[in-house]
Amino acid sequence: MAATGRPTAAFFDLDKTIIAKSSTMAFSRPFQAGGLITRRAMLRSVYAQFVYVVGGADHDQMEKMREFMSRLCAGWDVATIQEIVADTLHNIVDPLVYDEAVSLIEQHHAEGRDVIIVSASGSELVEPIGEMLGADQVVATRMEVVDGRYTGTIDFYAYAENKAAAMVELAEAHGYDLARSYAYSDSITDVPMLAAVGHPHAVNPDKDLRRVARERDWPVLAFDKPVALRRRLRLPPARPTLAVLAVSGAVVAGGAIWAGVRRRRRAA
Repeated sequence: MAATGRPTAAFFDLDKTIIAKSSTMAFSRPFQAGGLITRRAMLRSVYAQFVYVVGGADHDQMEKMREFMSRLCAGWDVATIQEIVADTLHNIVDPLVYDEAVSLIEQHHAEGRDVIIVSASGSELVEPIGEMLGADQVVATRMEVVDGRYTGTIDFYAYAENKAAAMVELAEAHGYDLARSYAYSDSITDVPMLAAVGHPHAVNPDKDLRRVARERDWPVLAFDKPVALRRRLRLPPARPTLAVLAVSGAVVAGGAIWAGVRRRRRAA
């Protein structure tokens, strides 16, 4: 931020912006090993990851993603999810973080900006990742919880216009000057998020976001150096990986994209 005036912030999407690939690929096998998803659902997620990397996810796919997450998470025990995330996060996420993203986070902090992660993944995953990265705040999808279990209802879906609305709310609460703030994302679905600030950046953009960035003269960044976060930051030792692994938020980027894949295949 400048020496005078309102504070500024830097808003980062998570998958393919900070993390080098969709969290689905990292967690699909642990889900299946933990008995929270079937082998069939796991294989769908892995295949969907390939499609996601190649072509990105459009609006219809993201909506199917929301529906899939709601059905899949219903009945899961929240405390178990949180414990497993704490036990396994470093082992799963560490090798997947972009060195360039970590450097940008450090730069923004050095220049006095708050760093905020804005992700469609679940808060149970995004919050500890944010803490690990030193983010000041996170905006993430929130599931309804009753008696310690997810009901399958989504209280807040951090996607598209909802991301931008949450950023405006944060700006009002903390006094951020969005016109002087920064945002980073890879996906066309995050155009509202990028357009909400004065300094938007497309990171490893899908073809549609690349086109929009070209039309609006937004900078395009290429991140291609995955690195273990503990090599960059002083982190506490990782706790032993549990035999049973599960993380609610990582489901967000998988099964429902598969539903979109099926739709495309049927159309073909």
